[in-house]
Amino acid sequence: SVARGGLLYDAWWKVVPGAKEPKDNQPLWALQTTNKRKGSITWRCKECHGWDYAGKDGAYGSGSHKTGFAGVWNAAQKKSVDELAAILKGSANPQHNFSSVLRPEDIADLANFLKGGLVDVKKYVDYKSKKPIGGDIERGKAQYALCGACHGPDGKKLNFGSDKDPEYVGTIAKANPQEFIHKIRVGQPGSNPPMPGALVLGWDIKQVLDVLAYSQTLPEK
Repeated sequence: SVARGGLLYDAWWKVVPGAKEPKDNQPLWALQTTNKRKGSITWRCKECHGWDYAGKDGAYGSGSHKTGFAGVWNAAQKKSVDELAAILKGSANPQHNFSSVLRPEDIADLANFLKGGLVDVKKYVDYKSKKPIGGDIERGKAQYALCGACHGPDGKKLNFGSDKDPEYVGTIAKANPQEFIHKIRVGQPGSNPPMPGALVLGWDIKQVLDVLAYSQTLPEK
């Protein structure tokens, strides 16, 4: 449930059976003007609250992803699962009601992720250098063997971008370690075959950081 909630946090319409990708902006999006993105991306939890769950106080506090919205980290530490689920159903703000697109079981999984699946990313990444704190490249190389089955030994077997602007494992690891940590921990929504996340595999955060450290040695292009 926690891992599935992490997938929902990324892109829920790729996880919920029968869900359609939204075309219009999420109602709360009109409260900000700094992030110019439109459509389905405005419905992704990560676009408002960040891959590091810190919102305006994290990596998305500046740059093109800036919205000024708060993160979910503080609320998740203070509130119960039921209270978090209620917020997802609009208890704090009617425009934050996701019950029209998420089923009760989806909201429960997302609330479980917020309560039990978050990590304080700021403790594990140096935001200035974008390097993992304490990651071991050699140990990460051994862990990456599982990842390499799909992504290739150099991380370039799958291209997440386009032919003109490719994105590989090494690209994401170097440019956005916060996103990398989230996806390694919970997987990639809608991937086929499903990407096994560290939460399901039983990896701890240290193993995730080791994989990040090694992946940053892989080619970006």
